[in-house]
Amino acid sequence: MTAVHGSSVDIATPDGTADAYLTHPDDGAPHPGVLMYMDAFGPRPHLRGMADRLASAGYTVLLPNVLHRHGRAPVVELPAFMGAEERSEIIERLRPAMAALTPEAAMRDAGAYLDWLAASPLTAGEDVGVTGYCMGAALALRTAGTYPERVVAMAGFHGAFLAGEARESPHLLAEQITAELYFGHADQDAALPPEQIDRLGRALTAAGVRHRAEVYPGAAHGFTQADTSSYDAEAAERHWAALLDLLRRAL
Repeated sequence: MTAVHGSSVDIATPDGTADAYLTHPDDGAPHPGVLMYMDAFGPRPHLRGMADRLASAGYTVLLPNVLHRHGRAPVVELPAFMGAEERSEIIERLRPAMAALTPEAAMRDAGAYLDWLAASPLTAGEDVGVTGYCMGAALALRTAGTYPERVVAMAGFHGAFLAGEARESPHLLAEQITAELYFGHADQDAALPPEQIDRLGRALTAAGVRHRAEVYPGAAHGFTQADTSSYDAEAAERHWAALLDLLRRAL
């Protein structure tokens, strides 16, 4: 694997400074940019390791703390490993910060992240890929619909609430999307039940969006996250294959 260099960076947004992790091949050359959206637990050793793995494939990866309005990452103290009980307790502590991240605020931030990547000498061009996990999948989908002139590829894994009935549900941006999309859904996921998977697919198809969606059999919500009890090694490797295939085609 290609050696990478990772560092902490601060990004000015309209609503304050967002702390982030930047990682890229350690060759000094510019590479295509990828914006990686966190799950609720945020940038931490495991997620930074995922960003490093993606960077080793030839990308400049930016992993921001989207809950920066409530503090630098980690926003709450995290154990090295999160079982089901710990995850539930931590989510409850994070819920106010998650609820406060309105679509409008999130997309103001997204513009700042994309501008920062475009301005970096480590990024090749303005076209970017976006990937996200859990709540980050919804942010990735929303970013693809809000900045279609910038986002050429978008992937989401074990996404939550992608196609609900709220008037600000991210699937309603389908007609604005020009990127190619891929979704790896968790099996029997309460955060994305079959009716939402179907609603998302219908919206994307009606809008003519190039997309592929797969349900990973037996994989629980959070299956990519090795520091949680939801981790599924086979499903996680499948996610890597799908993500890298998409980015190679589009970027």
